[in-house]
Amino acid sequence: MAQYNTSKPIVGAVPRVEIQPLMRQVYMWMTLGLLVTTAIGVVISAVEPLRELALNPIVLFGSIIVQLGLVFGLSFGIRRFSARTASIMFFVYAAMMGLTLSLILLVYSGTSVALAAGTTAVLFGVMTMIGYTTNLDLTKFRTLALGALIALVVASLLNLFLNSSALYWIITYAGVIIFTGLIAYDTQRIKNMASDPSIEAQGTELVQKIAIMGALALYLDVINLFLFLLRIFGGGRR
Repeated sequence: MAQYNTSKPIVGAVPRVEIQPLMRQVYMWMTLGLLVTTAIGVVISAVEPLRELALNPIVLFGSIIVQLGLVFGLSFGIRRFSARTASIMFFVYAAMMGLTLSLILLVYSGTSVALAAGTTAVLFGVMTMIGYTTNLDLTKFRTLALGALIALVVASLLNLFLNSSALYWIITYAGVIIFTGLIAYDTQRIKNMASDPSIEAQGTELVQKIAIMGALALYLDVINLFLFLLRIFGGGRR
């Protein structure tokens, strides 16, 4: 009977991608944050008293201020917080974002929201896989990514006064491109940290805090990508 060598790799087989434990935590926290945001957004948009509360300008602007405070607090004060405090801040931020996004569900049709959400999920899956597996060092584009992000924010603020339709669409498509790229960039950046054996050696407290910060970065990429895509699919506005 003929003997076959089964130790050789099968030609054309899909290579297995090993996800580090810290990266698994990042994806877990990000997913939980998105679920909290979605749940809060759906509930508020569906319950009239909560909807009226969200439409209150004081509540809305207060929520935005809290969100900014939480992001800056986590970004610059993560070392001073315990992992438990950081996780609470992350979920509070996700809930506040749900309140803000609930208003979008009142403006856009369910079809537009579904198309934007589905496209965001596909793009995230593709770009995070690219960022995780590519041999190209994406971190060398840090300055370019930061410059593009700043330019996007400045252009968006400027268009609040100019109210230019052309600039609006330039910003929209630029936003899609920038945040699509940032997903790959942030994935590789977090992966590089996850590959550092000295991090896990310092204990689970530090690992969890790094996982939360990584999840926040990807969470923000996903939310912003969704919002820009929603503009494109916004032909289905109510």
